[in-house]
Amino acid sequence: MKILILGSGGREHALAWKCRQSTQVERIWCAPGNGGISLDAECVPLNLNDVDETASLAEKLGVDLTIVGPELPLVRGVTDEFAKRGLTILGPSQEAAQLEGSKIFAKEFMQRHAIPTADVYGVFEDKIQAQQALRSVIWPLVIKADGLCAGKGVLVTSSEKEAAEFVGKLFDGGEFGEAGKRVLYEEALPGHELSYIILTDGENFVSLAPTRDHKRAYDGDHGPNTGGMGTYSSDEILSRELEDEIIAAIVRPTLAGLRKDGTPYRGFIFFGLMLTRDGAKVLEYNCRLGDPETQSILLRAEFDFARTCLDAATGKLKVSQAQWSAGASACVVIASEGYPANPVTGRLVKGLEEAGKVTGAMVFHSGTKREGGEYRTTGGRVLGIAARGSSLADATSRAYDAASRIEIPGSHYRKDIGRPRVSQAVGGEKANG
Repeated sequence: MKILILGSGGREHALAWKCRQSTQVERIWCAPGNGGISLDAECVPLNLNDVDETASLAEKLGVDLTIVGPELPLVRGVTDEFAKRGLTILGPSQEAAQLEGSKIFAKEFMQRHAIPTADVYGVFEDKIQAQQALRSVIWPLVIKADGLCAGKGVLVTSSEKEAAEFVGKLFDGGEFGEAGKRVLYEEALPGHELSYIILTDGENFVSLAPTRDHKRAYDGDHGPNTGGMGTYSSDEILSRELEDEIIAAIVRPTLAGLRKDGTPYRGFIFFGLMLTRDGAKVLEYNCRLGDPETQSILLRAEFDFARTCLDAATGKLKVSQAQWSAGASACVVIASEGYPANPVTGRLVKGLEEAGKVTGAMVFHSGTKREGGEYRTTGGRVLGIAARGSSLADATSRAYDAASRIEIPGSHYRKDIGRPRVSQAVGGEKANG
């Protein structure tokens, strides 16, 4: 099997690393990839925004399967272009990808199919009306830009002043463009967040190991929202009883709703959930694997992941295929100085070899380039230091041991990954960094 992975982050590095373990995989390409991915796959240049160019690359390479990492190619219709050319790709159609590409589309889908979610206070296409409506909402409030905003299009606030400023920034179009021209107000849900991801062929599905992520930049869930500063996975996160409820009330109705709407789905569905006193409710849908959730999840995968992805893409998925290791895993993200607002790039990365010596640890590259025998930073999130362990405490201890051996001037990472917290709903978009 020859595989093409689309993307350039830590999620794609983890995908390449895991697919490489399959005895059925002959060759792996990653487009465009990054410095660290080049150790596990052949990196080739590609503009991910160009679906024609992407399909042509897959044809040229003669791949058997393309796995889509980030959401933008899906929202732009890369799967539809592959289908026209008879190419096998794992990902939903452009129409189905609106579950992530449009917050309003997703909310209307959930309402139409009676899927538990936060109550809606209003949808607005006019700045003045949206700001006037702030006088009559229930606080705290979640404000969402309709389109993709790289993780910056959601605000949870109890301040009318802060809300009005954010709404003004959305409609002014400078930072968010057309993505902020429609705005959704909804209730904030207190509880524990949970990342629940499935892989489906449209009919059957397998559940991936449950994870939780830490979105805020600094310890104690302080600071600005990010694409994710770390994740952890453990069976203790989710009881069998609660998982059965999530499958019955959310997962199966979502798949049935997609089929009923004429948008059958093949690929990953990321359910961003809030576990409330009234049960699990959907905060958001993502139409792909999360980053850095993937890094924690794939460390626990004890099956041929590449083969399972091909089976899902071709409608042959078997529910019994996925097996997961006991214990736990964790991923600590090392970010550049200034991340998330203004990350500094070009810094030298040292200590990779030493970090790799920690038992059970893996270093996944998110934002690096390779120059000779050295690595330099190219983005906000630089590395994901992941580790497996017999328990969550063991896994986080190993991950932090490895992270402490990395040297990047000005970099920072959270010291509290794996410590559960109760928080208000972050509500929206997980960025890719």
